Amino acid sequence: MTTPADTFRLLLSEPGLRVTSGCYDALSARLIEQAGFPLAFMSGFAVSAVRLGLPDTGLISYGEMVAQGRDICAAVKIPVLGDGDTGYGNALNVKRTVEGYARAGFAAVMIEDQVAPKRCGHTAGKAVVGREEALARMRAALDARAEGPDIAIIARTDARATEGLEEALARARAFAELGAELIFVEAPLDEAELARICQEVPAPQMANMLHQGHTPILAPNKLEALGFKLAVYPFTGLAAAIKAMTESLAELAAGRDPAERMVDFETLCRLAGFEDYRREEERYRSD
Repeated sequence: MTTPADTFRLLLSEPGLRVTSGCYDALSARLIEQAGFPLAFMSGFAVSAVRLGLPDTGLISYGEMVAQGRDICAAVKIPVLGDGDTGYGNALNVKRTVEGYARAGFAAVMIEDQVAPKRCGHTAGKAVVGREEALARMRAALDARAEGPDIAIIARTDARATEGLEEALARARAFAELGAELIFVEAPLDEAELARICQEVPAPQMANMLHQGHTPILAPNKLEALGFKLAVYPFTGLAAAIKAMTESLAELAAGRDPAERMVDFETLCRLAGFEDYRREEERYRSD
């Protein structure tokens, strides 16, 4: 039986760059799927903001993230990649996180080398653990992959911001040598650094295209030419939704009808799954 991880690995093995957006709940994941993207990425920043109304500073728990992820994975057929943060503790916590994400239906889980509590990779105040501890986390993640349900491992390093590019590259190479399927060096500062990541790390690479972040936003064809296999736009859907909601609520508060800023009720019902429900209901009608 083909697993979500198998589907994700096949996407990585095919020529070219894959592009997707970040999701934060079942409906946002479904919109990504309906837009034709081949996979989705569950952003920890976005889930923390939407589920708790709190910043991405380690406040959201493993249990809350895996529960949100279970709902997301159940809502779509495309593979979903999950942000596993630091693994929520020591190496044994990392193993539990990887196993839990696999059972929730994720195709891949991302484990990073920040200290706890972690922070969004493009905000101030983050720090990373030592290289040996980072490698121990990755070995634990890979052991969990081997011992439990199938899931791909994405290895992330935030060392560029605190230890410099050379240390970030050294960690990325070590993660690749251990067997991580996808490598993510967070927050490179320019195109030259992006190019070095692809040239010097022997594994598929992920680029994080965060608007107003530290990394320049490059067109997909440029990222592909540099050698990246995946480009994630983590907050595109969330930021657009916040803007639309803010504007429509302002219209309503001012006594105006915000209908022009909204999808129609029929579309809303379709996206919520009423059509599928009615089809299933007809199958079991007894009269």
